Amino acid sequence: MDVIVLAGGFGTRLRPWTESIPKPLLPILDKSMIEHVLDVLPKSQVDRVLIAAGYGVGQMRHHFDRIPLPYEVIIVEETEPLGTGGAIANCRQYLSGGTFCVINGDLITALKVEEMLEFHKDNGGIATISLWEVEDPSRFGVADYIESTGKIMRFQEKPPIEEAFSNLINAGTYLLEHEIFDMMPEGAHSIERDIYEMIASTGVLNGFPFQGTFVDAGTPTSFVEASQACISSNRFSSGTVQGDSWFGEGSHSAGEVSGSSIGPGVTIAEGCDVRNSVILEGAYIGKNCVLENCLIGKGTTLSQGTNLQGEIVNHQV
Repeated sequence: MDVIVLAGGFGTRLRPWTESIPKPLLPILDKSMIEHVLDVLPKSQVDRVLIAAGYGVGQMRHHFDRIPLPYEVIIVEETEPLGTGGAIANCRQYLSGGTFCVINGDLITALKVEEMLEFHKDNGGIATISLWEVEDPSRFGVADYIESTGKIMRFQEKPPIEEAFSNLINAGTYLLEHEIFDMMPEGAHSIERDIYEMIASTGVLNGFPFQGTFVDAGTPTSFVEASQACISSNRFSSGTVQGDSWFGEGSHSAGEVSGSSIGPGVTIAEGCDVRNSVILEGAYIGKNCVLENCLIGKGTTLSQGTNLQGEIVNHQV
């Protein structure tokens, strides 16, 4: 199976971090975000990973040149914004044939792709969408899912909450057959709005609800949530967990830390109180600082007594 990772965005909601580091390469504990995304793939069944990227392409190529992986990785550049459908179509020439997987490049999820693949093959159809239940579906694509058949008979992209078919949303992973390309218009388009809404009534669109972990790590709040999810599920290969926080190798804290990710080589001085935050590699947090819901960049120094809430501090500041 080939896999397309949609990583074409600019990561604007995580600026200024993403002005120098593309969002897929931001570290969550001791791996880049995109490596956590790839971790859900059944490695024995993956032949090739295509990363659809429009920003930081050179950095991503360099990153993956240094990582030993059991499958080929190709960075497919988007020279202009193509939307989800256009990005998938832009990768078509690299696909070898048969069923392929598409996954959003900022998802931290417990989805079992191998189970989803088995269901997709058994249930027939052209596309299968992973589904997740939420309280407010208005920010997402919403599925009218029939449990007895596993089919999605109607699909609506970001409806007003009072018009939503259900609380089951598009959870960002798709299994697709090549027939999907016959339905795609030329140029930039949305597969969710332009394709799924159109084909649902024909009975070729499946849904695969799952439970466990689902975090879209594209905002400051959800980036912290993604880090916490990786801590609780032991998705790291170095460092240690103390309480409910992860500490990278060579980090040291003389203060109080809770619900946070502390990168390698970070120093937190005495009297500090760090809550629900992410501090990246090599940062220095001076005495008596208070940080809550913050993202602190690589190599940054915070002076004594700094008090921040809900802030993103850039790298090397």
